[in-house]
Amino acid sequence: MSSTTLSEVSQTPLKDLPVDSWMSHLPNALWDIPLFNLTIPGSHNAITYCLDKNDRSPVDLTQPDMLQKLDKYMKPIIRPFVYKWAITQERSVREQLDCGVRYCDLRIAHRPNDSSSDLYFYHGVYTTVTVETVLKEIKAWLDAHPKEVVILSFSHFLGLSQELHTLLISTIKNVFDSKLCPKTEGVTLKNLWSLGYQLIVSYDNHAANCHRELWSHIPYWWANKCKAEALIEEFERRKNNGRPGGFFVTGINLTEDLKYICSHPTESLKDLVMSTYPTLLSWVREQKPGSNAGSLNIIAADFVTESQFIPTVIALNENLLSRST
Repeated sequence: MSSTTLSEVSQTPLKDLPVDSWMSHLPNALWDIPLFNLTIPGSHNAITYCLDKNDRSPVDLTQPDMLQKLDKYMKPIIRPFVYKWAITQERSVREQLDCGVRYCDLRIAHRPNDSSSDLYFYHGVYTTVTVETVLKEIKAWLDAHPKEVVILSFSHFLGLSQELHTLLISTIKNVFDSKLCPKTEGVTLKNLWSLGYQLIVSYDNHAANCHRELWSHIPYWWANKCKAEALIEEFERRKNNGRPGGFFVTGINLTEDLKYICSHPTESLKDLVMSTYPTLLSWVREQKPGSNAGSLNIIAADFVTESQFIPTVIALNENLLSRST
């Protein structure tokens, strides 16, 4: 079996696997390795491709007071800046999954002064599509890709009452049903395939504690830097202190502050990200999956479909093949 695996690897480097179904095409030497010891491409702030550009949508309540006031009185001037720096992904969630993303960072909000129980995503402003709509899109995608496994991380809840948490958890369980992997299960591909599980849901609120289908918060390494070199330096420091035991995310997403935005008035977040991707991907290529102290697991980024980010992360799993053969 090992010789077959080696042959398969030599014929098809992991970076060349079909990205819409890369997990099902992994060599069988990787089927018994826990998913938290593989490297997995992730989408930071995954649902920002549909931010509401209607002027009636308020700036989200996490934004600085000054920005909220400026937006209220100078909306035509301020809004273009908000959009340019708030959109982190341009492709729909289905397109991201088709391109190989297997972790989605989902930030959930109830819009202020909304009498309905509809929930949305947010980053700067709120989305036009509801959480339920996106979850049903993901469910349809999973139905069409029965051997792919996706991790959804629900966090940064804004304006949710306990009743809305209860409603959201109920929606998650109703939409995904038997696809949800309980937190007690071993998360190898072989085990998940045999049991029909395709989804791991992390829910960063105590409301999830009594639901066996919901995993606790997945740690997210966020460097809070606007320069690639400073971000890399921060992650190298964290790696020296060892990795968490289970799933964890290294977010190679850069963070701009108001000072940076004001000093780069003609730029956008995408301009910043694309200019730094060569440096960041050069660092990513040097990383390794596994259980060792300095190894990485989920690697999340902005504009994930715009570069070689996804195949680069998938290809890191070849390090596990060379070790296991």
